[in-house]
Amino acid sequence: MHFYQGERVALFIDGANLYATSKALGFDVDYKRLLALFRQKAHLVRALYYTALSEDQEYSSIRPLIDWLDYNGFTMVTKPTKEFTDASGRRKVKGNMDIELAVDAMRLADTLDHIVLFSGDGDFRGLVAALQQKGRRVSVVSTLQTQPAMVADELRRQADQFVDLADLEQLIGRDASARSGGRSSGRGGHRDYHDADDVSQEEV
Repeated sequence: MHFYQGERVALFIDGANLYATSKALGFDVDYKRLLALFRQKAHLVRALYYTALSEDQEYSSIRPLIDWLDYNGFTMVTKPTKEFTDASGRRKVKGNMDIELAVDAMRLADTLDHIVLFSGDGDFRGLVAALQQKGRRVSVVSTLQTQPAMVADELRRQADQFVDLADLEQLIGRDASARSGGRSSGRGGHRDYHDADDVSQEEV
């Protein structure tokens, strides 16, 4: 993972995608360590975390994580999920944050040198290309270490730098001894969406 000294960097985290990727690799992200890592590497301007939330639930188990991130250096970007019934009569929940992430990345690009995208979604290839045309470096964080790989080949090829999340486990992974810790620590223990377009919920 290469960064230039003094580079102005922002993290754009597709929350559902990062959660699914770390789960597939068998570890939980410690968001406090994640922030500390990038603050050491460069001048971290902003860390944005994108996730959809179900508003019809009195309590969502992702809420403590959202609150913790909001108070500990992350900019939270959320929107309510939308429920619908598909052609076969199955209830579906939609919560795609791609547009919000892309708009923010383009809006902030002029104040940055380097964008770090935590997602393997191939739909972001166009965004990466557009940011590069503005003279920005773009790193993509996902993984090739799962079957199938969590990163789209076209996105990985477009990026200036691909960082495998598996290689960061020792640096940003949650300590196994802390897994029974409180939910407000920013160390996982939440329910999240693991498919941005056709989402379901799963307790971890």
